Amino acid sequence: MSIETLTFGCRLNAYESEVMKAEAEKAGLSDAIIINTCAVTSEAVRQAKQAVRKARRDNPDAKIIVTGCAAQTEARSFGDMAEVDLVIGNADKMKAESYKPMVFGLQLNDKVQVNDIMSVRETAGHLIEGMDGRARAFVQVQNGCDHRCTFCIIPFGRGPSRSVPMGLVVDQLKRLVQNGYGEIVLTGVDITSYGPDLPGTPTLGKLVQSILRHVPDLPRLRISSIDSIEADDALYDAIASDRRLMPHLHLSLQSGDDMILKRMKRRHLRADALHIVEKLRSLRPDMVFGADIIAGFPTETDEMFENTLRIVSEADLTYLHVFPYSPRPGTPAARMPQVDKRIARDRAALLRAEGDKQFAKLAASRAGKLESVLVEREGLGRTEQFMPVAVPGTEPGQIVPVRITRVSADGLVGEAVRSAA
Repeated sequence: MSIETLTFGCRLNAYESEVMKAEAEKAGLSDAIIINTCAVTSEAVRQAKQAVRKARRDNPDAKIIVTGCAAQTEARSFGDMAEVDLVIGNADKMKAESYKPMVFGLQLNDKVQVNDIMSVRETAGHLIEGMDGRARAFVQVQNGCDHRCTFCIIPFGRGPSRSVPMGLVVDQLKRLVQNGYGEIVLTGVDITSYGPDLPGTPTLGKLVQSILRHVPDLPRLRISSIDSIEADDALYDAIASDRRLMPHLHLSLQSGDDMILKRMKRRHLRADALHIVEKLRSLRPDMVFGADIIAGFPTETDEMFENTLRIVSEADLTYLHVFPYSPRPGTPAARMPQVDKRIARDRAALLRAEGDKQFAKLAASRAGKLESVLVEREGLGRTEQFMPVAVPGTEPGQIVPVRITRVSADGLVGEAVRSAA
């Protein structure tokens, strides 16, 4: 085997795994499995350790490297696993020297190579030629987070907020477009915090406008999860004025109850979220929204949960990422009065069921419509609103007009519209 990557967690991790693989190959590493972990929940950490054990069983002679957020925040617990050869911190995981073959064979107490992430101040502009087997590519524009939500361990895994200079971002997008990618997703840990650390203090909106202006051949630009309270006027202008910016945003909502939002130390309230959604839909009527929501946050009562459940329909949210609250050691929320785990799971199930209804409603509204579909793999793609659609007879990388013929359990089914010869 050469180098295999296993990725957990967010879109930023997906991008970083591609960079790590390229850097490891550059360093001359072979016969290795790089496991890029997530620390957002205890379950994510458990799954990563399970993957480590399976990787060793299936590949007894391979080098097993663990990195990512869980490796940063729980370095010793991974280092103590007999199956692991090396643990690399987030600050060093995208550096070729971290993967040089001579690094291996260290003493057991040296195999954890994790530095203080809070001291990191620079984000390198890692350029990749593309992403294996994908029509869509992710581009990191920001890393780290300066906020301290009471439930979140990620700032201690990613460090302070750092931005990639606009010129480097634009250059990378140009290269990806030249390599045939039809859609680019801007990603980061907290991308609406983009810019204050750069000369001239640009914003995410200014970056988006610069991309759309300087990469005219880019067919589709998408933004990953945003903290809507930080959205700037330039971003609103870009959403309203350029159809290449896709009408789909994923909101870092977390709750629909004001008291819970305050205890989470979020910077928005319920009314703020509803206002943002209304404003964006007034600018772009076809805009759809997803959201991250935590069920069973400490002190959450039935009434507080109902406020969250109701906001799904009130804001007309479609794509929900629902997490039962998971206490992370070292966070303030872990010391608050906890909700019974069974109740948290039950509430998460109710939220997911509501999300399924919303998804079905959006899918039904698209029946008979003509959609522009990016084909991601043979016969399967996504619309501009990120709705999955089966389109028989299409090839990955194409953007094709598709007439939606029916709704399926997984999304939509359509037929490619062939132009007259």
